[in-house]
Amino acid sequence: MEIDSPVLENEVVKLSPLTLENYKNLYKIAFQPKLVQYSPSDVATEKALKNYVETALKSKALKEAIPFIVYSKKDDLYAGCTRYMNIDWPNKVLHIGATWLGREFHGTGLNTHMKVLMLNYAFDMLKFEKVEFRIDERNIRSRKAVEKLGAVLEGTLRKNVYLLDGFKRNTCCYGILSEAWKDTKKTLLKSY
Repeated sequence: MEIDSPVLENEVVKLSPLTLENYKNLYKIAFQPKLVQYSPSDVATEKALKNYVETALKSKALKEAIPFIVYSKKDDLYAGCTRYMNIDWPNKVLHIGATWLGREFHGTGLNTHMKVLMLNYAFDMLKFEKVEFRIDERNIRSRKAVEKLGAVLEGTLRKNVYLLDGFKRNTCCYGILSEAWKDTKKTLLKSY
């Protein structure tokens, strides 16, 4: 397993490197209306989705991101995307973000399984000391999801990101420290 292109999986989900060869498996999901309504990213057309992937791969080449395609083993279907991003190697801090899943996967536990795999890899294998999440203040579902993972709200950046519809969002900044993750992980594993 390469450090910059890991495959992360458990019995529920498999995260594989996102590539220009496999992203077309996301067409049915990416084109769902308002799928990324809280994100500044556009994935609503074939051209937009290809540009999104190319941008992610450029960041990967610069060692600033590690993008994944998400496959639901339970459903035998591709489910969406996620990535490590804004990787700050010297300070051992990264973000988990650019996550979008088809609506049919919302509320199924798939996202929790993904995030646990990613957090374990970030803390245990990459030896990062902090993982951050940046979420639109209005996206209550995503905020509650990261809070269940043990993420702590550290503050809100006011009107800092324009969305596709021209709205300038407030962004909630959450963080998990490696030492806190050890305890949270034990609690989460009991619920599986």
